[in-house]
Amino acid sequence: MDLNRLALLASPTDRAQGAADELRQHFDFVPLDRAEAVVVVGGDGHMLHTLHQMLDRQHIVPAYGVNLGTVGFLMNRYRGPAKLAERLAKAKAFDIAPLRMEAILQDGSRHVACAINEVSLLRETRQTAKIEVSLDSKTRLKELVCDGVLVATPAGSTAYNLSANGPILPLDSQLLALTPISPFRPRRWSGAVLPERSRISFRVNEPAKRPVSAVADQREFRDVAEVHLEIARESQLTLLFDPGHALDERIVAEQFAV
Repeated sequence: MDLNRLALLASPTDRAQGAADELRQHFDFVPLDRAEAVVVVGGDGHMLHTLHQMLDRQHIVPAYGVNLGTVGFLMNRYRGPAKLAERLAKAKAFDIAPLRMEAILQDGSRHVACAINEVSLLRETRQTAKIEVSLDSKTRLKELVCDGVLVATPAGSTAYNLSANGPILPLDSQLLALTPISPFRPRRWSGAVLPERSRISFRVNEPAKRPVSAVADQREFRDVAEVHLEIARESQLTLLFDPGHALDERIVAEQFAV
């Protein structure tokens, strides 16, 4: 890795900006569109923002996160600038593929967005949502009555998906988690674990009376009629982790957290 072609992106918090100032004293960073890799300083939210920025620009390079946020699940510990070059040289790379969402709104317009963690459908009003669930063009649930439903990648399975009682997925599992949010009917349906090659579709029943929004990570579209999901293999992302602190180990450890 060419250390002369590193970019630096820091969140606006005081802690992250202070660490970025320290790093700039030791490295000459370049703009992201000229970089071979990017150092991301902040928390998981800023890492997701950076990954989406690269997807939007279609300039994707490996990202090494430095945690100066809250959780830091996608980040590495901050140990100061002195050993950053050594840590980058020893970092383990993990490839993750985002979900591609096509949302068709009630007015017929179509919108495309990618999600690194999850895509969630959520009721917009006090009325429960009624959602038809299909896999590979075959209807599996004619009507899921719920507050919502989500599809999570392995990288996102410990986020919103876990809070909704969804399964934790190993990073290399090539699986997706389909998880209902506060389901009312069918009462016993707790979700499904699906091959990542699956094409998942949702159709909103009674959309005028029971409006539903679709959220791809932080990007929201309101009043959706249909949502179609599949893995975006052409937009694969790479995260870099210190040895012993890699994402796959964190996902395993999360399953034993008490």
